[in-house]
Amino acid sequence: MRNISFIFKKVWKSTFVLAALSFLILTGAQAQTDLVEGKTLFKSKCASCHALDYDGTGPALTAGVNKHDDAFLIPWIKNNAALIASGNKEAIETSKLKTSEMTAFPTLTDAQILNIVAYAKAGEPKADPAVGGGAAVVDEGASGLSIAGVIAIIILSIIVLVVLGRAVKMLERLILEKQGIAVVEEESVSLVAGVRGLFKNKKFVFFTVLCLVMVLGSFGWMGMWETGVHTGYQPAQPIKFSHELHAGINQIDCQYCHTSAFKSKNSTIPSLNVCMNCHKNVQARTEDGAVSPEIQKIYNALGYDPEAQTYDKTKEKPVEWVRVHNLPDFAYFNHSQHVVVGEEAIRKEKGLKPTDQVCFACHGPVNTMEEVYQYSPLTMKWCIDCHRNADISSKKDDAFYTNIIKAHEKIKKGEKITPALLGGLECGKCHY
Repeated sequence: MRNISFIFKKVWKSTFVLAALSFLILTGAQAQTDLVEGKTLFKSKCASCHALDYDGTGPALTAGVNKHDDAFLIPWIKNNAALIASGNKEAIETSKLKTSEMTAFPTLTDAQILNIVAYAKAGEPKADPAVGGGAAVVDEGASGLSIAGVIAIIILSIIVLVVLGRAVKMLERLILEKQGIAVVEEESVSLVAGVRGLFKNKKFVFFTVLCLVMVLGSFGWMGMWETGVHTGYQPAQPIKFSHELHAGINQIDCQYCHTSAFKSKNSTIPSLNVCMNCHKNVQARTEDGAVSPEIQKIYNALGYDPEAQTYDKTKEKPVEWVRVHNLPDFAYFNHSQHVVVGEEAIRKEKGLKPTDQVCFACHGPVNTMEEVYQYSPLTMKWCIDCHRNADISSKKDDAFYTNIIKAHEKIKKGEKITPALLGGLECGKCHY
């Protein structure tokens, strides 16, 4: 009994440290996960109306959530109209901040709402102005969490090995003392000699190699997992075109410039002639009377003289825009199919307001972007999740689904079914 008590006294500190570190690591990982999920939900549900630190369609979110407690925010976000109708004074006062009605999100769980609130309170880390350059790629947190997990496993393994090693030595000492064998104290050795001896220990070498394999394997896995994913990609363009100014402040419809999105597979970049519909007259001259430098770039590309209002075709040169959204060649995506046919289902799935462009579902709140960046991951999983959740039951009278119903009826009757009945003669089935 005394031996057990002696062992416990020797190892309780190590055990306590192990437990404390495990708790801190798990708590930190959970907090990181909550903020990552909150940021993801904020981008998909809130960012079309709210910014964190300035007013948009809705009030600035960070200041807003700090004024209210969680008990109010949860029912407010789920169904603010019902909360106002119930006579809640806080809800009535909050509704007066903006004239536009807030969208209800009844499908969000309490935990998801609290994650959004936590992210809004934490805010987005500010970029260091000394660094310069364009916006950095947004880190969604998966890689950081994986790295933290690997580090936690390594630290825990080291602590467990140290504790077990001390326990084994103490048990060996107790056994020797019980047998009446004198225990010789180990002589202290220099640090260099200790390190050399450590690397002669096969168990230590095996454990070191195992840790290296785990770390390198984790980095390799994360690197392969993120290959081709460019969320947050924001290249510098040859002309600084502000979507915030055109689509946001001036409320120009997306399809005024990107006309092909409504009727074609691709949403092409508009020609400069479309820009000239406005900028032949709107020149945004500087204080010294010169044409705005960015508008002058349009004139230079077209060989246009704003004073004489004439074009010189010999001076024309194309604008080399940098592509932001780029799907692999083997992926087929049709803009018109989503913008026209799937608009209702997409709006419902992404929680867009009637005044929002359906383009926001994939491209994010473009009307708040000074310079466009890739908002969504555009991965296979991201697309499939939308296809699994989008409700298209309202399309039952659509010609395509009518053919599906006809095909099912034929199957029930045992009649012949051909691919032609299901759209197999459409050109796009093969020629895309």
